[in-house]
Amino acid sequence: MIVFHVALTAAEDYLTRREAFWRSHIERAQGLRAGSILIGGGPAPDGKTADIFYRLQQPAQLKHAIEEDPYWTGGVWTRYEPRSFAQFVEPWEMVPVVLDGSRKVTLVEGFVVDHDMAQFALIEMRGTGRVAFGGFFEGGQTLALAKTPDPAEALGWFAESGFWKPGALAARPLLHVL
Repeated sequence: MIVFHVALTAAEDYLTRREAFWRSHIERAQGLRAGSILIGGGPAPDGKTADIFYRLQQPAQLKHAIEEDPYWTGGVWTRYEPRSFAQFVEPWEMVPVVLDGSRKVTLVEGFVVDHDMAQFALIEMRGTGRVAFGGFFEGGQTLALAKTPDPAEALGWFAESGFWKPGALAARPLLHVL
C-alpha cells in the first residue's frame, strides 16, 4: 500500500460553489473511507485549502480518487499536489465523521535530525493521544495530524523530543472532518 498526502486548493468562491456538491462529496468520501482508501482529512478553517490522506495500491489510482470526486468535477477544487509517504504511522482508530467544523486539529510539518528516533517519537505521540497519524517523506520531512487546535502546543510536542530540526517546524490549522 502507498499512503498519499494530497494538498488541495479550492476555488475562490468555495463557500458558495460547494453547496451543490457537498452531500455527494461527503457520501463519496465516506464510501472511500469504508473501503479503507481514505484515511482522513478536511479543509483549512478558511476553506481555501484542504488536506486529504489516501491509502492506495497503485499510484495511478490517485488520479481517480481525486478527479472523480464531486468537488473536483464541480470545480470546487481547482488544483492538487500529491506526495507519497516513505513511511507512515497509521491511525489506531477511524474517528467519527464531524461535519460541523468543531474538531479542530493542527498539521505539523518539519525536517528530522534523527529519522529513527523521530519515527519512534511519532509512534509514541500517537500512543499518548497527541497525534492521530502521520509519516515521513523521502528527504526526511514529516507531516502529522496533531490532536490539538493549538499550534504552539503541537509544535512543542515535536520540539521537546529533540528529533526535529529546531526552528524548522511549522504548524497550520485543519478541520478534521474524517
